[in-house]
Amino acid sequence: MTKRQLKSLVAASMIGLPLAAMPAGVALAQSAALTPAETTQNAVLVADSLQVEGRNLLIASGNVEVFHDGQRLRASKVTYDRKEDKLTIEGPITLDDGKDVQILAGSAQLDSKFENGMMLGARMIIDQRVQLAANQLSRVGGRYSQLYKVAATSCRVCETGRPPLWQIRAQKTTHDTEERQLYFDNAQLRVLDVPILWLPRLRLPDPTLDRASGFLIPSLKQSSQLGLGIRIPYFIRMGDHRDLTLTPYVSPQTRTLELRYRQAFRNGRITVEGAVSDDSLEAASRGYLFGEGQFDLARDFKLDLQVQAVTDNAYLLDYDYSTRDRLASEVAISRVRRDEYMRGALTTYQTLREDEDNSQLPTIVTNGYWEKRYQPLRFGGELTTSAAVGTLFRYSDEDILGRDVRRANIAANWRRDWTLAYGLRMEYALGVAIDGFSVAQDSSSSDTMTQVTPSTQVTLRWPLMKQNANGVRHLLEPMAMVGWVGGSNDGIPNEESTRSELDDGNLLSLSRFTGEDRRERGAQAALGLRWTRQSDRLWSSLTLGQIYRDEAQSEFSQTSGLSGRYSDLLVAGHLKLDSGFAFSARTLLDNGLEVDKAEARADWSNAYSAVSASYVWLGKDTAEDRTQTISEWAIDGRYRFARHWTGSTEWRYDVAGDSLAEAKLGLNYRNECVIAQLSLSRRFTTSTNVDASTSVDFTVNLTGFTTGKTDNSYTRSCRN
Repeated sequence: MTKRQLKSLVAASMIGLPLAAMPAGVALAQSAALTPAETTQNAVLVADSLQVEGRNLLIASGNVEVFHDGQRLRASKVTYDRKEDKLTIEGPITLDDGKDVQILAGSAQLDSKFENGMMLGARMIIDQRVQLAANQLSRVGGRYSQLYKVAATSCRVCETGRPPLWQIRAQKTTHDTEERQLYFDNAQLRVLDVPILWLPRLRLPDPTLDRASGFLIPSLKQSSQLGLGIRIPYFIRMGDHRDLTLTPYVSPQTRTLELRYRQAFRNGRITVEGAVSDDSLEAASRGYLFGEGQFDLARDFKLDLQVQAVTDNAYLLDYDYSTRDRLASEVAISRVRRDEYMRGALTTYQTLREDEDNSQLPTIVTNGYWEKRYQPLRFGGELTTSAAVGTLFRYSDEDILGRDVRRANIAANWRRDWTLAYGLRMEYALGVAIDGFSVAQDSSSSDTMTQVTPSTQVTLRWPLMKQNANGVRHLLEPMAMVGWVGGSNDGIPNEESTRSELDDGNLLSLSRFTGEDRRERGAQAALGLRWTRQSDRLWSSLTLGQIYRDEAQSEFSQTSGLSGRYSDLLVAGHLKLDSGFAFSARTLLDNGLEVDKAEARADWSNAYSAVSASYVWLGKDTAEDRTQTISEWAIDGRYRFARHWTGSTEWRYDVAGDSLAEAKLGLNYRNECVIAQLSLSRRFTTSTNVDASTSVDFTVNLTGFTTGKTDNSYTRSCRN
């Protein structure tokens, strides 16, 4: 046993404590005489030097450490009075109160359990983020720490004498360790030591508390339509599994109350957001309500809920709540298993577009779908059976414009593949479908129709792979498909398949219609070629393809790339580098190599910056409600140009109209204790519902009193 351990044993025998610093055999012998309760309640003292005076006084000096019930005290000298059960401690003192709180002091007087007493020249650090410096700290009942003449901040305090960026000065601060709250009396918020706000009482959660009721960070918003306004959110904790946030928004032109309600259940969750406004833009009160929920039901079923409603077409854009121009409310039940899928949904739609009449849209839509896969041992391959139903209801009573449709579909499809000589892959599919329709309020269509559709298909793929000595792999895959679909679409209204187009995902499909109410008919063939290159640093692919038919397909729109006997030539490419760069592009070229549609997107990101750019070109097509060519760029990005500063931008440019559609600039300052965000945005588009508008948003967040991960890369360094 070392000299230090021997002196510690003397201290332990005097105070009646077990000693964790002893060798194993001695520690066991000392603790064997104590009950578990005594072992938990007593303390352990370790020091370089111990001195006993009389029967009641123990003096420990030199690297003194005291352990008690998860607490650890370190000091230069500790004097224990057994009769008074009091510790007199000389600093520098460090008290680790659990894993989240650390107290530094110059001197102290505490009881042996560290539950009551006084510490002078104290500094409390909570979760390594918030520090409170005080002339005096009193510990009361092991639960409360009362600090007097306090300066609290989450900013880094350097030894230069300069004040922190912000601090809260208070006459008294109480830290409740059970409720994890900080209570400030006569509090004063200072920025660079300049008082800017005084509050007689202030309550803040400490950083270890996940959820607590109280005010959140306010924000300022300047809008060309609503004027200069302020948002002051208030968070209400309604138990461990639900909460409500109320946000008054006040400006010269509006009085608005925003809300968000969240609740978690054993089997799901719901979120509801909304607002009610009384403003100068409309005579009547305005508002919106968005909600969603997901629940796990019995037997692997899932329930999905969605609510979207608004009082008028311009409200969401006026207040920058959403850019949606059609709203959907839905209740759906679904189940996904390894060999089965089913889903049923009831959906209602609300249009916000100025050129659409809600009564003439399919406002109430129901859909049901079921699919099951089998592995027939006698025939091999895979057998898939499916059934679907759907209804579309319009409020209008006008002929054709108020058309209502009911649909039912059943289908069976058998598919099997083989590997032939030289690695050639062949797949054969055989199927039959029965479609039934009932149509009302449409004089151009029959009331009821039934269609039996047989189909057959052969697909060939020949993957050819080569790998270089440096590990680069090339895959060249010629593809071909020949298929036939019987029946016709005569008299069947097209309700669900008005937006179809050719892409590299449906090149080898028998039908490229997006809904269950249309099928491609007749004989067809498709040819394609896909090349892929892969290495440790790069992945890229290029796909070419075209479809050939025995008869023209006039039901597709002109710019879909699928109309006529010969489809457009599909060209699609993808590129991805390990440096963070990604690029993808797709275009459809008609027989004269003129572009019908084109789109491209590039992304690049690293630890300090990110840029995304996209371009889309869509030719005029009245079948797709597009009377003018659309040519548009969209770019958004951020760049951290200094340790604490990040700039961002978003803009959308209408190339066809040679004008900006939207633009936004943002500037963000962040360090270990402050996040300041400033943004300027402008929407240039106008319509009969909304006008062009400009808005400025500014928020300042004093961090440290909130939970979440911290990013040490923003922490300032001291230059003493």
